[in-house]
Amino acid sequence: MTDALQRLPHGPEFRFVDRMLTLEPGVKGTAEYTPRGDEAFFQGHFPGDPLLPGVLLLEAAAQFAGVVAQSDPSSEPLRGLKLTAVRAAKILGTVRPGETVTLHAQVSGRMGHLIQAQATATLRGTLLLQCELTLAGTG
Repeated sequence: MTDALQRLPHGPEFRFVDRMLTLEPGVKGTAEYTPRGDEAFFQGHFPGDPLLPGVLLLEAAAQFAGVVAQSDPSSEPLRGLKLTAVRAAKILGTVRPGETVTLHAQVSGRMGHLIQAQATATLRGTLLLQCELTLAGTG
């Protein structure tokens, strides 16, 4: 499973997936992300009351959806895979430094160089994020 995480194209300072817990390659999986608190964005979001920005929670979900999609043994990994659309996104809670978020992603469809996925994020069983994502790359 660790090999699948190595396929993330992001540099270490912009990775929001720490560990995979489960992976059904190309179909679905579960992962975790724990913000440490020393990340630069916490300095301004918000001073004295740091919260993980909701858009970064969405980014974590998209990164993990990409990991799940790119692990499909029946499809060649797409180059330059990027988040291209977000639908029905709801951010329902917050994450503080040191809290571990559980990410869930499921690929719901593929067409050419497009991948559709649903993703959620939870904290201690409470739903924080739900969204539908489109990822696109080149063959």
